[in-house]
Amino acid sequence: MKNICLASTSTVHGKPYLSYLLPVMKEVFAGIDEIIFVPYAQPGGISHDEYTAKAQEGFAALNIKVKGVHTFDHPFDAIKNANGIFVGGGNTFLLIKTLYENNLVECMRDVVNAGTPYLGTSAGSNIAGVNVRNTNDMPIVYPPSFDAMGLIPFNINAHYLDPEPTSKHMGETRETRIKEFHANDENEVSVLGLREGSWVRVRGESINLGGELQARLFKKGEEPVELASDSNLNPLV
Repeated sequence: MKNICLASTSTVHGKPYLSYLLPVMKEVFAGIDEIIFVPYAQPGGISHDEYTAKAQEGFAALNIKVKGVHTFDHPFDAIKNANGIFVGGGNTFLLIKTLYENNLVECMRDVVNAGTPYLGTSAGSNIAGVNVRNTNDMPIVYPPSFDAMGLIPFNINAHYLDPEPTSKHMGETRETRIKEFHANDENEVSVLGLREGSWVRVRGESINLGGELQARLFKKGEEPVELASDSNLNPLV
């Protein structure tokens, strides 16, 4: 049975890394004392070792040991045999490219679908969707494919921001960009605008919205709708 949490962000304003997610992390990783961390997204260009140390700080409250997948001679075997998996945020293009280079996309999809607990934040949540075409990141590298793991039947736009009425910024809003995505004939998949502090919780085939805030759902050819916290997402996507 799938056991997944896909969060918009790792950190909410004014709180330590991962701390707001501790209740759901405790549920996802119940009975587990060691997980594999995937640091490939490298936020701000930090090293894999630095990022893994940060992840360990976040999991310390649960007495869970964190081992970086980059420390293994055979990353495929590390993921295949993992008790739990955490994929952190950063640059989604770098993350998916590195996963493909290490033959980990299909491997991780298989083990998570088979029940290995999975936590994703930001980029780590983006790769759980159908593809990574709705990330907000700069394409700093060119992955062999935009196809992602397909653990959920829709895409996530992490860190979703609402238009600010008083702002003088003249650039595109997130809603504008997602509408551009759906205007292309190639793109049929629905997109969930996931605001900071919210997450998607998957238990088996059940998919629900978690956190205190609403999320914004975009479906091709339809007006976007607001979804309340704890909404059942299955019939909507």
